[in-house]
Amino acid sequence: MRAHTLRLRSGDPWAPYAPDEAMPWDLRRVVHLHRRAGFAATWDELRRDLNDGPEASINRLLEGKSRSCGIPAEFAAFAARLADRALAAPAPDRLKGWWVYRMLFGPDPLTERLTLMWHNHFATGNLKVNDLGLMRRQNETLRALGRAPFGRLLHAMLRDPALLIWLDAAENTKGHPNENLARELMELFTLGIGHYSEDDVKQAARALTGWKLVGDEARFVPTRHDSGTKTILGRTGAFDAAGLAALLLNHPAASRRLAWRLCHEFFGEGVIDDRTLEALAAGLRAHDLDIGWGVATVLRSRRFFDTSNLGNRVSSPVEYAVGAARALEMFGPSPSTPVLADWCARLGQDLFDPPNVGGWPGGRAWITTRSAIGRANFAAGLVEGTPVGLPGPLDAVGLANRHDQGRNPSFFAQLLLGTATPRIPIDDAETARRDIARLLASPEAQRT
Repeated sequence: MRAHTLRLRSGDPWAPYAPDEAMPWDLRRVVHLHRRAGFAATWDELRRDLNDGPEASINRLLEGKSRSCGIPAEFAAFAARLADRALAAPAPDRLKGWWVYRMLFGPDPLTERLTLMWHNHFATGNLKVNDLGLMRRQNETLRALGRAPFGRLLHAMLRDPALLIWLDAAENTKGHPNENLARELMELFTLGIGHYSEDDVKQAARALTGWKLVGDEARFVPTRHDSGTKTILGRTGAFDAAGLAALLLNHPAASRRLAWRLCHEFFGEGVIDDRTLEALAAGLRAHDLDIGWGVATVLRSRRFFDTSNLGNRVSSPVEYAVGAARALEMFGPSPSTPVLADWCARLGQDLFDPPNVGGWPGGRAWITTRSAIGRANFAAGLVEGTPVGLPGPLDAVGLANRHDQGRNPSFFAQLLLGTATPRIPIDDAETARRDIARLLASPEAQRT
């Protein structure tokens, strides 16, 4: 009966994963799940999930309960104080540190991962916005609505003060339309290139007129709005921002753009073909563009755990730095999160300041000669301790012994990669640290 069920599902590119001889539920796949959908995991979390199987492990991740180690008792209250202090200073480095703190210590790594994904999708930079309060508010919106039906997030972002400043919405008025928001709304946020015309952009800009900032709030001013008839994507009406959003959300290209975004986040290059992408897009259309449904479908799928999807996606600097600190249980004392954020910026990913409206390109673009050297320097600094704000070096021997792995030379390879090699002897602390730094600087550790 089980074999018959698998045959029936063989035509579904998003068929759920069930361990078998070809794709067993092993440590490699447990590490893959946490590195690809979160920010790595501790040894106890990995062993727990290996024992409990994929269904329980994936459910914990989706429910925000995957972490059992290193979560401060007053996490939410302390995180809020960190953000408040950053705004009071004001200090951009502290706000970046606040977000890294959430990624490193928070109970829900998948939500933080999706918040980072949406930050890259609705790319907004504080260098232009110049208001940490608005950047924090946008970040909280992305976190709160990151798994909602996409329409809720899109409508919220079209009223988001930071995004409106970033894309010059205040200059978009009746009789003097500014096309910046309209163009990026179509090209980057919803449809993608090739699904609209230049005239569609001009007419969409008219629909988006009327918004301005009053203090730190976005306000609609009717006298600034062009209420005339517009023709957009072949439809004619007196569209405003809400009507335009509805028009875009109903376009088939929007579901495909969102399917691409999810696949770009959770899969390596060359894993997802057009048929598989379109199947996910069709599912999103059938589920009101529900991102939570899409994420769950991806993470539960056989495609996600396929051998072709293991170790072939280059980690972003944030994923790389936070994941290494998390896996090595740097909880108390912990690295300085503003210093970790600064390392990420030096490696090419400056939180709250993406390079342009297109965000970070990701993939192989993360690895250059300069960034490879930078990642090796970070790995050395992480185990040395003081370059990341720790009082002293990593106690590699103590970490292994806490988990009864002091005699297992494969421990750190299993912890960081889910594999048995390379072998790192744990009988000498300094040698072990040097070998761990070398492992973290390896290509295998930089690909999830």
